[in-house]
Amino acid sequence: MDESTPPLTTPPVPAADSTAQPPHPWHRMVSIGDSFTEGVGDPDDSVPGGFRGWADRVAEELARTTDDFAYANLAIRGRLFQPIVDEQLEPALELRPDLVTISAGGNDMLRPAADPDDIASRLDAVIEQITATGATVAMFDGPDIGNTPVLRSIRGRVAIWNENVRTVAARHDAVMVDLWGLHQLGDPRMWAPDRLHFSPLGHQLIACETLDCLGVDHGLTPDHPEGHPERTWREARRDDMVWARKYLVPWVGRRIRRRSSGDYVTAKRPAFGQATIPGAGEQIPEQAEEA
Repeated sequence: MDESTPPLTTPPVPAADSTAQPPHPWHRMVSIGDSFTEGVGDPDDSVPGGFRGWADRVAEELARTTDDFAYANLAIRGRLFQPIVDEQLEPALELRPDLVTISAGGNDMLRPAADPDDIASRLDAVIEQITATGATVAMFDGPDIGNTPVLRSIRGRVAIWNENVRTVAARHDAVMVDLWGLHQLGDPRMWAPDRLHFSPLGHQLIACETLDCLGVDHGLTPDHPEGHPERTWREARRDDMVWARKYLVPWVGRRIRRRSSGDYVTAKRPAFGQATIPGAGEQIPEQAEEA
């Protein structure tokens, strides 16, 4: 080789996937709360507890791209804010999650004496305790229930509560899932027959919104029901009477007896386990007659 000829060199081979980013950073998800997080209104006998819900759907999607992903759900229907904190917070933190979803205070807003400001101050302390562990926190405000007959009377209280929740989330850099702004939830078909819980359609939509807020690409698609014929006044009143007899009277009876729908219910996923992934894809089941 001529001395003037530069030596041959082999260009460096770029490392495979050197700039690739993981689909998401979480490996251990814990959800705490009440019936909203338990999944009431979305019946599914194939999953623990018999209800699937938005949290299960979110965990299923996160597990698709993370082999060692684990999920626990400590939520129990009927729980007020303080029992959620007293019963679920410490067990949740003992699991050392890196993603915590929390929705607490909704049942309190159903009580006439509820103080949204007082509960928010206690929520602030709870979120501070969770974020101090380094976990990502996802929080939820309440949906706009102006079109929901049983709940529209407390719409103003929920609006005040929501402003407080958003303030707490911003203070602690939590992920805020804005259900109030999710206008599709105004469709009656997003609600279960009891008019208190979400239907499978509603839970699916909320799961999509949660994953979007977390910045996670996912395979879920919200269902957009086709238009349906308007009911006559007589049909609407008949449906109201059926609902009152089937759901409202038992609910009022529990309030009078100071009982809860969750008195004898335990957490459906009290310890970490694999998120159940339905084999049939993301088809939404038919809405059940009872939640």
